[in-house]
Amino acid sequence: MNKPKRTLAAKLNQLYATHPRPDGKEWSNDQVADAIVKSGIVKSFSNSYMWQLRNGVKDNPTMRHLAGLAWYFGVPGDYFFDDDVAAAIDAKIAEASSEPGQPATDPEIRLLAMRAGELSPARRKQALEMLSVVYELDRREQEGSAQTSPEDPQHRTMG
Repeated sequence: MNKPKRTLAAKLNQLYATHPRPDGKEWSNDQVADAIVKSGIVKSFSNSYMWQLRNGVKDNPTMRHLAGLAWYFGVPGDYFFDDDVAAAIDAKIAEASSEPGQPATDPEIRLLAMRAGELSPARRKQALEMLSVVYELDRREQEGSAQTSPEDPQHRTMG
């Protein structure tokens, strides 16, 4: 027996629920549509059209609209066509959000984790090595700025 397909509306609402704003609230239809238009992926995307997609009134958007939604939420375009892909991505998002020390509301962290999970093992290893280098650079920069703080008595000028 086949399981029922998830609707486009259900997938969109799942993305809205799992990709909140930094303050934890849900993005508005206007905010998402405006960002997609500003990206240049589509020329127009209205609040009402987004509402219709999210409520199942419309269920056949253009490829450009789907590309914009995929871009905005950081998912592959297959998310909207393949229930297995959507389920795997939803599971990765849930896993990343439940890890201790991982801010569930930080979309960049979720996007990093999700994209890394889509890489081949060899490319994932490369990405991890690059991330380690960037982490070390950031750590050194933070240590350096802490050492040269104007409040540090060793760095005060005599006046």
